[in-house]
Amino acid sequence: MGRFGRVLTAMVTPFTDEGALDLDGAARLAHWLTAHGNEGLVVAGTTGESPTLTHAEQADLVAAVVDAVDVPVVAGAGSNDTRAAIDLTERCTAAGADGILHVAGYYNRPSQAGLDSHFRHCAEATDLPTLIYDIPGRTGRKVATETLARLAHEVPNIVGIKDAAGSPAETARLLEMAPDGFEVYSGDDSLTLPLLSIGAVGIIGVATHWAGRQMAALFDAFESGRVAEAAAINRCLLDSYDFETGDDAPNPVPTKCMMRVLGLPAGPCRLPMGPEPPGLEDRAREVLTALGAG
Repeated sequence: MGRFGRVLTAMVTPFTDEGALDLDGAARLAHWLTAHGNEGLVVAGTTGESPTLTHAEQADLVAAVVDAVDVPVVAGAGSNDTRAAIDLTERCTAAGADGILHVAGYYNRPSQAGLDSHFRHCAEATDLPTLIYDIPGRTGRKVATETLARLAHEVPNIVGIKDAAGSPAETARLLEMAPDGFEVYSGDDSLTLPLLSIGAVGIIGVATHWAGRQMAALFDAFESGRVAEAAAINRCLLDSYDFETGDDAPNPVPTKCMMRVLGLPAGPCRLPMGPEPPGLEDRAREVLTALGAG
């Protein structure tokens, strides 16, 4: 098991109907998630709409969730501005987070040297264990395997990666190069089972908002050598993977819809995410029914 648990959800951030931060709703949602298969939570990541949160809101959100649950809470503190990421790191550390998640600089597409320096400066701003989030489809820049391995060897509190780069073969190469104890968490729900096969320790998921128990069962089966059973569970989750994002309803729009269907706090997404397309609630109910959770 990874230091933060096996099944973690990159939690959506509840807002009121007027778009204000709903801290009571966040605490309630966090408690529900930990009661439904989640062994840890990631708060104020991109699924949590971090680009639309002020730094004060992010710190308040982390503190509210830390107070609400007894599982590890990893705080998203990423930015494409290193100074902003350092400030967020310090705020989230003070708010009681158990770990920090830093996404690669997005849009400005820094060089590998720039990414290396960025992550070093961010890690120096805290004594908490830090995960690097590699998602080139959103950032426009892959964190090179050599860069990741060098950081893992040279920066003591860079302890793992949330991997959404889409190449289990390259992740296997990273694990071969990285020091013992460096941890890989799947950042792409649909690639969790393949990543487990090459040494991943957990998932930071989206569909785990409503399928945390099923994902925990997948881990149980795989870890016990029941690979065919794990594959069968994964097949049952395919509709959930398909639902969680799309061109007309990108993540986290579908998840917030799903939470409302389940009677949980969510509220609308802040612009520019949204609006929610027609029929999404009906699709959410179909996914739950197929999963046996409707």
